Amino acid sequence: MQLAPDSLAFALNHAARALAAVRAGTALPAALAALFATIEVPAARGAIQDIAYRTLRALGRADALVATLVRKPPAAPVANLLTCALALLSDEPEDAAYAPFIVVDQAVHAVSTQRDARPMKGLVNAVLRNFLRSRDTLLAQIMSNPVARWNYPLWWIDQVRAAWPAAWQNILLTGNTHAPMTLRVNQRRSTVAAYLEVLHAANIPAVAAGPSAVRLLRALPVERVPGFMQGVVSVQDASAQRAAALLEVHNGMRVLDACAAPGGKTGHLLELADIDLVALEADQARAQRINENLNRLRLTATVCIGDAGTPKEWWHGQLFDRVLIDAPCSASGIVRRHPDIRWLRRSTDLTALANEQRRILAALWPLLKTGGELLYATCSIFPTEGELQAQWFESKQQDAVRLTAPGQLLPSTTLPGSDSNTDDHDGFFYARFRKQ
Repeated sequence: MQLAPDSLAFALNHAARALAAVRAGTALPAALAALFATIEVPAARGAIQDIAYRTLRALGRADALVATLVRKPPAAPVANLLTCALALLSDEPEDAAYAPFIVVDQAVHAVSTQRDARPMKGLVNAVLRNFLRSRDTLLAQIMSNPVARWNYPLWWIDQVRAAWPAAWQNILLTGNTHAPMTLRVNQRRSTVAAYLEVLHAANIPAVAAGPSAVRLLRALPVERVPGFMQGVVSVQDASAQRAAALLEVHNGMRVLDACAAPGGKTGHLLELADIDLVALEADQARAQRINENLNRLRLTATVCIGDAGTPKEWWHGQLFDRVLIDAPCSASGIVRRHPDIRWLRRSTDLTALANEQRRILAALWPLLKTGGELLYATCSIFPTEGELQAQWFESKQQDAVRLTAPGQLLPSTTLPGSDSNTDDHDGFFYARFRKQ
């Protein structure tokens, strides 16, 4: 039996497959891209993506419910389908994407189309109906498990609590919210005020969120964002937009943007001044994203393929006035955008990433002119990738003077009733140094 591509059953089946891929170590965007390549009806993709993201934001809770409600775990395809369905059913009623009875009906229908899983129809139906009958009791029961309560691996919860004892709960809760769609206005083409007028004329609600930032109050596909395809705006979180301003670039400067893909900060730097910019990226496929963004913005840079930690392979000896190191990191500050990250990372990754960050910092500092400035950035909330790295670098490099910078920006979300337009941003760390 073939499922209709516009049915919830179809979406549940494919979201369960995406979840299986993530459990096997594949990043969610890559897992979805592989699935979408096999789906001929583009309209079906939105529901699949939404369910997959909802499931990963609630994975600790949903897995705990499966373990509580099912004595003997079923085979992976059925278990993952149950996980997706329970993630939907356990959402707060005001956030629910579907009526409960529809989720149950369509989950059973989805199982009935899987030849090997058809005998499990009764189990799926019973488990989901049992949950609905005892919803409040079951949810209260699993809340004693921190993984179920916060929807993060235990090691992650422990790390955040140790690093930020006064803010750890807010950090974890913010990571489970939906990130806003924040735009960066190309200062060569428009201003925040002028672009807000364009949005108002198009009946798109938005607010100013920074010197170049506009936040849409309702996310849109990029092709429907006025001026996006023409390079008037780019999608970039407000925290990430801080980088270009901190570098204080001026016309004629030579600038290195290391680890540059997908090119958001590269484009922003070029929007602010006429500079000679080298955008360095180790991965050739990701470097293509830089070129695509530059073409859309009608800007030019030298895109170079190479390892930031081994400059001898790509550097031609000309020193830089500014160096931006957007270093590889845990991405723990952007988990609301990428909820799969928390489940893919391991605690041992932090040590390996910290070593890689130090390797890159040490390798690129000699490429900076005397009097030049280096900006170290990570989209992380873990001190081992932030403040501790900045302190290590300052102690290691005798000619490095630490300058004013934001330091750790903890992830923040706009609360209902808030009057602030600038407090909705990802977690980021910035440290700035001048070579004396």
